[in-house]
Amino acid sequence: MRLGVLDVGSNTIHLQVVDTHPGARPSPTFNYKEELRLTDHLDSENRINHEGIETLRRVIQSATSQAKAVGVEELLPFATSALREAANGPEIIAGINKDFDIDLQVLSGEEEAKITFLAARRWFGWSAGRLLVVDIGGGSLEIASGIDEAPEVAVSLPLGAARLTKSHLVGDPYTEKSVRALREHIESQLESVLPALVHHQENDRAIATSKTLRTLARLSGDWYGGNGKTIKADVIRKIATKLTSMDFNERSDLPGVSANRARQIVAGAFVTESVMRNLDLDTLEICPWALREGVVLKFMDWSKQ
Repeated sequence: MRLGVLDVGSNTIHLQVVDTHPGARPSPTFNYKEELRLTDHLDSENRINHEGIETLRRVIQSATSQAKAVGVEELLPFATSALREAANGPEIIAGINKDFDIDLQVLSGEEEAKITFLAARRWFGWSAGRLLVVDIGGGSLEIASGIDEAPEVAVSLPLGAARLTKSHLVGDPYTEKSVRALREHIESQLESVLPALVHHQENDRAIATSKTLRTLARLSGDWYGGNGKTIKADVIRKIATKLTSMDFNERSDLPGVSANRARQIVAGAFVTESVMRNLDLDTLEICPWALREGVVLKFMDWSKQ
């Protein structure tokens, strides 16, 4: 069966096409991605502006056309924090579903955390024991922990890298004052969920998903040795400090760092550092599967019933 997962995120719209059947590992066959940066199109009333809506509709039209062209049998479209929190999100989604004949669903932050956790569990298997899974998106941070395929605790916080960059960081390089305000904000947000997470802290492995964390793992390997598949607590502190001292062009020249990622990688590094320090995590292991793969797995589980 050929499935298309259409991920309408805060940073990008990503169509991932996979071939699979019940019990099989999803096999990627086609990818289409366009940067969107919906957070840049939010006005003072938290509404996505006309330009953002038109860009969103154009990219969705292109993605759905691509899906048809490659023979997708079932399209699984979902939206995350940017559309979830926009004041005019419901009316935008209603218009998209009507005009493009799709069923774009909004995932809650808790659902994002649970589905991403499922993907990590399937990737690492039961022998991995109790997992803690961390995902940093453009608009939100998700953390989940548990021993089964469904986590015992799943939380979401408005600590996405793009969101924090827009709300807190100024200057080029970013000013010390704005970085300090960013770090204080991250700490205050994490305080609200630490009791629940600490209660489930005895984890066998700590897992990282998302492009932001994969990029930080690569920088970790390039700058401080290693295979680029892990992030160490002592290293992420050095990375965050080093990235802060760079201007936009210097960050854009780093291997694997796009212009879009160069804007928000500083915020992503400080969120990672704060999570690892507060949860006393020595190492995060990169998982290739994340939310999109989790959506496929969940759909295939449902189709077997």
